[in-house]
Amino acid sequence: MSTKVKVGLMRGDGIGPEICDSFVKLVAQLKVPIEWVEVPCGEQTLASENTALPKSSIELVRELGVAIKGPTGTPIGKGHKSANVTLRKALDLYANVRPCYKLAGVDSPFDNVDLIIVRENTEDVYTAIENQVSPDVMQCLKIITRPGCERIVRFAFEMADRLHRRQVTCVHKANIMKMTDGLFLEVFREVAKEFPQIEATDMIVDAVCMNLVRKPEKFDVIVTENLYGDILSDLCAGLIGGLGLAGGANIGTSGVSVFEAVHGTAPDIAGRNLCNPTALILSGIMMLKHLGFFEAAESLSKALDQTYAEGKCLTGDLGGKASCSEFTQAVADKIL
Repeated sequence: MSTKVKVGLMRGDGIGPEICDSFVKLVAQLKVPIEWVEVPCGEQTLASENTALPKSSIELVRELGVAIKGPTGTPIGKGHKSANVTLRKALDLYANVRPCYKLAGVDSPFDNVDLIIVRENTEDVYTAIENQVSPDVMQCLKIITRPGCERIVRFAFEMADRLHRRQVTCVHKANIMKMTDGLFLEVFREVAKEFPQIEATDMIVDAVCMNLVRKPEKFDVIVTENLYGDILSDLCAGLIGGLGLAGGANIGTSGVSVFEAVHGTAPDIAGRNLCNPTALILSGIMMLKHLGFFEAAESLSKALDQTYAEGKCLTGDLGGKASCSEFTQAVADKIL
């Protein structure tokens, strides 16, 4: 019997437990030797420990080295800190990877989207260093460091080289923020020299937004700072049908990685068996590859593609009538 790999399971809030159950069922169908380890987070720990991500959960993920995570709620403007941001900072999950490609059978504006956004995950305004200058003035610091720039840019080029991608585009606003974004662009150009086989381009973030909604096929791999990456990755999800079809990974320096659905908790449909588990399934496919289960990842990817191509068993967000469990079963039935 194969030794089982222990993987953290962070069910999250709202529809999180349902989509996690879906992926767990598919992993069982694949017969992948994974042992799930529950990692408490979200509302579950907020009520008991007054935090959405207790230190014990962070340390458990650190010990396991890999986890898959459902969405967790974060209040706007007040309340507890984001569990996602806390986890990324605590475990130095510096690289956020968001593949964006169109699934067959999905009604979306474009048919030719196939790009990857590599987002720096620990710096920029997401450090949340804010202060009140006066009763009417608030200030937020933008932190950009040379080591932070270098490791995310190098990650993007190495990934592009490994996946045989043709181009890496640096997205910035160096025409205005000449020191911070200027440093990011400077480091990009330095690192690009080490990868002459890959075309290196750069573009101002507003121009990128315009081009993405006109000709997304122009882009292959995008590397950018935290805030721009957060916005652009959601924009790209809109090109392929929405956040419910977008997987994501957070990769760290110490061998720790967390794979997550990037959408929200959808409390209005939580517990009603109506949600679409595709985003977490796509994240899980990335996780399976990360763990070296390449055949299982390919099998699940093909089963998911076939389910969408048939279009007979889609969830309500895509115009279908299938429940979450029915959609999951349809994918499971196609696993070879």
